[in-house]
Amino acid sequence: MKPTPDQLALQQIDAVCQTHAETLDEVLQDMHRRALTLADYSHLSKEDRRLLDQFAYRYTRLQDDIGARLMPAVLKALGEDVGPMSAIDRFTRLEQLGWLSSADEWLATRQVGNQFAHDYPDSAAERFDRLQAATQAARQLLTTMHQFRSKLASDFN
Repeated sequence: MKPTPDQLALQQIDAVCQTHAETLDEVLQDMHRRALTLADYSHLSKEDRRLLDQFAYRYTRLQDDIGARLMPAVLKALGEDVGPMSAIDRFTRLEQLGWLSSADEWLATRQVGNQFAHDYPDSAAERFDRLQAATQAARQLLTTMHQFRSKLASDFN
């Protein structure tokens, strides 16, 4: 059976998200090997700043592309009318359909990522705490991406 245009668009955005997910996973592995401490975080080297910038970039891109592109594409491919849906309505609908484990968890993951990427507290300890929270949220983001890929394989192949 020939894929519909909505399914083709879904495949394309899935590939983009998967690239971000693979790179984010690699960055998390590099961060784990580097094992930054609070003392390190107070005086970051050029390499550490680059690593954290890559983390923030890939986290933000994956989070944004999943929420703004992949989720609506999934709903469209499933025959849902996403035009009148707000973002929270899309998250809730995907939860109802079994694509998203929790709309509330997704919103919390977005909030943590936004705080890490856009707020820059003066205290190194507070920035370090946000890094720890963002690292945990990034792992949840990768889990969400894995769930979507599993559902794509089972529901569209």
